[in-house]
Order: sequence, then structure tokens, then C-alpha cells
Amino acid sequence: MWAHSANVCGRRQLLSDHARSTAGLAGRFAKEFGAEELGFALGLFHDAGKACGLWQQGLMRAERHGRRVGVPHKELGANLLRGVAGSVAMAIQGHHGGLTEPRDLWDLNAADAARGKDGVESFFGLVAEAAKILDGEPMSLVRDGWRSGATVMEMGVRLAFSSLVDADHLDTAAHAQGLARPRVRDDEDMAALRDRFEGAREERLATRLGSPIDVVRERVYQRAVRGAAESPGVFRMPAPTGVGKTWGSAGFGLNHAALYGKRRVIVAVPFVTVTEQNAAEYRAMLGSDAVLEHHSAVRSPDSGAEERVMRSVVENWDSPFVVTTTVQLFDSLFACKPSRMRKLHRLANAVVVLDEVQALPLRVLTPILDALRILSEHFGTTVLLASATQPSFPEFDVWRGLEVRDIVDEPRALFTAMQRVRYEWWLDPKPTLAEVAQRASSYEQVLMVVNTTADARSVFREWASLSVEGVFHLSTRMMPAHRRDVLERVRDRLADGRSVRLVSTQLIEAGVDVDFPVVFRAFAPAEALQQAAGRANREGRLGGDGLVVVFDAADMSSPAGYTIGSKVTAEIFGPHGDIAVRPDDTEALDRYYRTLYRRANAEYGTRAAEIQTNRKRLDFQAVADGPERALGKGSGRDPSLAFRMLDDDTVPVAVTDHQGATPAEALVDRLRSEPEQAGPALRQLQPYLVALPKQILQNPAIAALCRPVRGDLYEWTGPYDEHYGIDTTGDSEREVW
Repeated sequence: MWAHSANVCGRRQLLSDHARSTAGLAGRFAKEFGAEELGFALGLFHDAGKACGLWQQGLMRAERHGRRVGVPHKELGANLLRGVAGSVAMAIQGHHGGLTEPRDLWDLNAADAARGKDGVESFFGLVAEAAKILDGEPMSLVRDGWRSGATVMEMGVRLAFSSLVDADHLDTAAHAQGLARPRVRDDEDMAALRDRFEGAREERLATRLGSPIDVVRERVYQRAVRGAAESPGVFRMPAPTGVGKTWGSAGFGLNHAALYGKRRVIVAVPFVTVTEQNAAEYRAMLGSDAVLEHHSAVRSPDSGAEERVMRSVVENWDSPFVVTTTVQLFDSLFACKPSRMRKLHRLANAVVVLDEVQALPLRVLTPILDALRILSEHFGTTVLLASATQPSFPEFDVWRGLEVRDIVDEPRALFTAMQRVRYEWWLDPKPTLAEVAQRASSYEQVLMVVNTTADARSVFREWASLSVEGVFHLSTRMMPAHRRDVLERVRDRLADGRSVRLVSTQLIEAGVDVDFPVVFRAFAPAEALQQAAGRANREGRLGGDGLVVVFDAADMSSPAGYTIGSKVTAEIFGPHGDIAVRPDDTEALDRYYRTLYRRANAEYGTRAAEIQTNRKRLDFQAVADGPERALGKGSGRDPSLAFRMLDDDTVPVAVTDHQGATPAEALVDRLRSEPEQAGPALRQLQPYLVALPKQILQNPAIAALCRPVRGDLYEWTGPYDEHYGIDTTGDSEREVW
């Protein structure tokens, strides 16, 4: 009996071969979290329904006519295994369409079993060892620890499902390509990778231009390496901006992985811009083959023909060092579709570094923290939280009693030692944005950070009208290749002492390495103010303090998401009588986060509570897509109660014309004419993509400029400004980035 039709070599795949190969891979993947037998069983039984005569006949018809088989095959294996695997058998039932809810598993009845009776006998005849698995006690395949809490079981189902899906995909792809075995990377020698990193770091230190704060950076790095020797768990790295978190966190991760047998280091940062920057840094130090960069600039659909065409763009993180975004990480962790969840088993027995953790969205913070604790306590994951503004996460009930260890000695003293700027507060009376722009332009080297793309363009135009030199603009309305070019030119001018005036949205604050003597920052939540200050006198070479001017212009824009944070910031920081509290005051920051979480109802908000409830019910579809609406409140699911890192959905548009044709033009043509090359083309396309909010495409004038390419990818046919990229002025412009 066959599992798959003829491949490129004209050979079909035996069902017994596919079952055993998938079982071996799934067991290997699940072994990382102590569930090898469960993973093996899921792999062995996942296609049991293909042993039915009707399915085999359907395969032959499909092979002759190029159609789908059209006969269900998932139900039989799920039905057989649910006794010894319990709800984890949902993984079999959802290995093509996705995880749903337990009711769909337990509703499988005797009629389903009867229809597959011939398949059961045939399957056991082909794979005799499968029958022995069913001899176990009820739930015997499920680890006892998974039953200690409902969300622990939920995470176990997710990782088991991921192990099965990845194994199935790898074996199926190997057959389709005519390979003798699936392509799975051998386990990396993490000690060798650590030594390679340490060697590259030493070489860089020997050749780089020294800085007065290098002594502090070295102390922080060595403390991070010492901290890596501590037993696995949850750690914090409360280090000021500019103290070398990129190297320090990687040093911790690689040393900890080498010492404790962790399979990989996964670094997640808030923004794509930083992903690109950090990935380039790590590739240069570890080698391109060791580092995988993965973010969500392009998403392939989850089903149908588009999935088959674009599947190769979905990575399974089979790499020892992964650089991704927090959006990609957590949206995948709480997803329900195979293509998004395939990589999740890589989180087990890994070191996960979360950079800039203060940027995690409050509305879904409770499920995120719960998941991190569960991964650490039950699945062998070590978590490092890196940030200059460490939030008060242990105050949340889901972290109550969790030991969180700092890997930096005396953080308050470190913050004091690293103070390199003085703050000036321009709040009352409020200036106009033009007045602020004019004053900022009087400095030869200045960075001005504003809250919205509209304000960034306004400041840029104001500077341009003043005919001052060295004017630049940054926002995510510019494609990554354009942003990189601007940053290179800005850094060159800074290094040469030439005039440079840069206005940017807050993308500049997320780890982008620039060093200005003066920074102007639009009023915003405290963590944003401190991040902006980290771009002033970053290397401490001024011989004195840099200047940070915090302003509150009467006519500036502010996104809705800033409202509560900005209000709490105004209450705690800035001038209060004769005292001005700095945003890097660690005690004030702790008070700020406690107040912010309480005011925002971050811990027990409606969305967080609904997500947690549905996780405990193992209702994966409700977590990912929202619960079904109540009668009388419309049909379908309520996405406002689903897990989303970003509520403002975006679509990627490819910029094919910027000062002449960009490489995106040929890549878009290739996507249209050679769909089989979709994966490589999409990866090469990423430097030329701009993410536009979906709401903007509701404007017919803007939608007319977006030509469909494939899936949710569009080609931008409108003008692309040489300074600030795609301009949709006139539509909703209160976007943050």
C-alpha cells in the first residue's frame, strides 16, 4: 500500500516506509522535551487511514488525473490513538488542517471506526509494531507533568503537534524530491560554535576604535558568561542601552547551550529592522550556515494551492542560531495552523533570548508570560529577558514564585555609571512641531524621534525648507534596502564630523547603533524615552554629557497605544517641582511598570482572560482566531479576543521602482511566471518590501496602486519618494512606525 503517488523518479512511497520514517523523526524531535514515545506513536499512526481501500483507490485516480484523493484519512489514526494519547491525538486529526478543539476528537464515534475497519487490519498488517502501542494504559503516552496544569497540557499538545507536522513534511518532501532520506541537520557542536563566537569577538575588539565605556561593556559581557554557568531557568539582563546586549546575550546563550546541552539559541527582537541588523552581525561572527534569519515580512497561505506553491518560504528553524522577531515567535506559538507551528518543537531544550522585552504588548502579556514559564519548567527552555527597562513581570500571578535571576551585578550602580546624557524637558508651554524642528536644526548633528510617520514627514519637510545640510528620514514606509542605505550614509557623516540631521519614527530606538551628540524625543512612554536617549553620546566620547530634549508639541500626533503609558510617564518622570526624575531611574521605572500594568489591566484584561480560558479548554482555534460570537452578535469568530501581537494587520508590497528599477522588479516577474521558485524569490524580495496597514488599502485610490502578485503580496505601482518612501498622505496617518 502506498502513502504518496509517484515522485520525480517515478516511484511511489510505501505507506509502511512513510509511517516508520515519520515516526522516527517525530520521536527524535519530541525527545528534546521528554516525549519520544509519544512523538513516535503520533508519527506511526498519523496516516493510518491511508490503509483503507477507498483511500488507495482514490490515490490511483488522483495519480492518473492529477486531482486530490478526496477520501479522509486523518480520523482513523486519531481515533485509534486517543485512548493512550488522550487529547494529544488532536495532533493527528489536525496535521493537515490545523488544531481545533477536543470536541472534534472525542466526537469521533463507532461509525468512524467501522468505516475504517478494513483500514485498521491492513494498517496493523503493514506496521505490526503499531498494535503494541495500543496495549498501554489510558493516557500512558502522556507525561505526568503535562497533567499538572491545563496550560501545561496545552503547550505539550502544541509541541507534539509541531514535532509530527515537521516530521511529516520532511519525509514527504524527501520522497517528492527522490531523496533517499529526509534532510535533517545533524545536531550542532554548540561548544565549537561558542568558541567561534568568542574568537570573532576577540578579533573585533582588537581592531575596533576604542570607547570610554568599553570597560563597562567588558564587565557586563564577562558577567553574562559567568551567569551562563547557572542552572537552566529564567534570567534577566537589566543592562543600559549601549552596554553591549547584542554580544552579551549571545555570549550567555552560546555558553549556556554548550554547558547544558541546549540545541540552539533563538534571539527574538521587536522589529524587523533590528532582526536584519543583528542577523548580519551574528552571521559575520558565526558563519552564514549557522545563522537563520526569519521574520514575517511575507506569509504564505495555510491551505490550498498557494500553500503548495509557497511552502518553501516557511522555515522550520533547523539551525543552531535563529534570529527572529517577537511577532513571528509568539504569533506562531499561539497559532493553530501547521505552517505556522511547524517550528515550535525547536523551542524545547533551547535558549530563548527576548530582547527589548518592554515592547511586548500589554493586552497579551499574561499568556506570553505563562507560556515562557511553562517552557522553562516543563520543556527544558532557558529564557533570557534583555532590556534596559526591565518590566516588573514577577508581579503577575502567572509568574508568582518563579525564580528570575539577574545576570548583571548591581544594576542600579551600572545604570548610574552609564549615564551619558542630561535631560531637558520642553513641555509647558507646549511648542509647535515646527518650532521644535527649527530648534533641532540648529545643531549640526541631531536625531529627532517622533511618534508617527506623518510627523516624521512634517519634520523632514520643515528641515528641507530651511535649506540645512545633511537632512535624512527613516520610517518603515521605506523598504529595508533604502533604510540600510540611509543608515550607512548617516553613520559615515557622523564618523566624519559632517552635518547630519535625521528624523525617524521609533524604529531607530530598537537597537539601531547610531551615536548622536543631541537627541530630540517626542513625549512618549518612559521606555521609549530611555531608548531614544541610548542614541545620544552612545560611546561616551563627547568629553561631557550628551543632550536629550523631551518635547510635547501641541500639534504632534500620538498613537492610541501610547495613551496610558504616556500619562503614567508624565506622573512619574520629568520635572516635578525642583526635582526632575530621569527615565533611567531604576526605582522610578519599577514604580512606572507596576502603575502601568494596573491602569491598563494588563494581567486580567478581557482579551488575556479569554485567551487563557481557551488555552485551558485546549480550544486552539479560539486562541488563534477568536471565540465564536454569541448568538445575536454576528456570525463567525471574534478576532478582538484572539492572540495577536499586532492588531493592525499589514500586507507586504514590493517596491519595484526606486531611482530606476529595483531588483524586486525581476523577482516579482519571476513569482508570476515561475511559481515553483516562490520560496527563493520571496526570500530575495524581503529587502524591497514595505508593510502597509490593511486599513489603508480600503482607500480605493491606494488600493488601485497595489497590484496583486501572489497570496497576500502586492506590487506597489505608485510613487516612491527618494527621501521617505511610500507616501499615502491624506489617508489615516497615525501609524507608529
